Amino acid sequence: MTASFASFDPDPGANPLTALRVSVLAQDQETPMHSHRSGQFILALTGALTCRVPGFIWIVPPDCAVWIPGNVPHSTRTTLNANVCFLFVKPGAATLSESPCTVKITPMVREMILHLADREHADQPADEHSGRLMQVLLEELEAMPRTRFGLPMSVHAKLKPIIEALTTDSTDRSTLSKWAEQAAMSERTLARLIIRETGMTFGRWRQQLRILMALRQLAEGNTVQQVADGLGYASTTAFITMFKKALGTTPGRYF
Repeated sequence: MTASFASFDPDPGANPLTALRVSVLAQDQETPMHSHRSGQFILALTGALTCRVPGFIWIVPPDCAVWIPGNVPHSTRTTLNANVCFLFVKPGAATLSESPCTVKITPMVREMILHLADREHADQPADEHSGRLMQVLLEELEAMPRTRFGLPMSVHAKLKPIIEALTTDSTDRSTLSKWAEQAAMSERTLARLIIRETGMTFGRWRQQLRILMALRQLAEGNTVQQVADGLGYASTTAFITMFKKALGTTPGRYF
């Protein structure tokens, strides 16, 4: 079904799965924090989307999806060129992760979801063929491998200004010592706080943030050179090396 997500209620309906395809307009780029009983897979068919839950953020590139369990508050923001598909899963329909995560969507699963999204009356009881398709899709979704596109976003009072500054300006090269000075604490104390709150060192967290920002910018259609320059890398080669080390392939091959 193709419709405006803002006017769609995912909870009513007789089927275990309901798919909705959305072409993003400028006024619909951001969906504020909300929740619903049904769990939700959010796929970026083209472009990319950012999904937030309290304390965490994901950048979801094409061929991946973010899974949001039922009753978990979340918000989304898409790139302007995005084409997005939502797949709602009724409570108890499948054994899926109890916490949000990103998963790799195979071409077969993608086509199955799109087939359901193209049903004219998705809120009506499925016929025999669609019912079998939904059962197979539920089994496939349970087996989808997780990916690494998430980043913990601490709401600790001392870390929140640092995180907001770096997510606003990912080219910021301030050292941990400089951030500690601004936070009025020792460098060692700040380092320990970051590890406690995020599970990562400061350097690792900032590198992961740059990877996520790079994925979003590349999905928006920026060139590798533009992204490398925008993220403050000394050269395009240095950016490609970082990207390949993190994701196992070059930006060009990835997209």
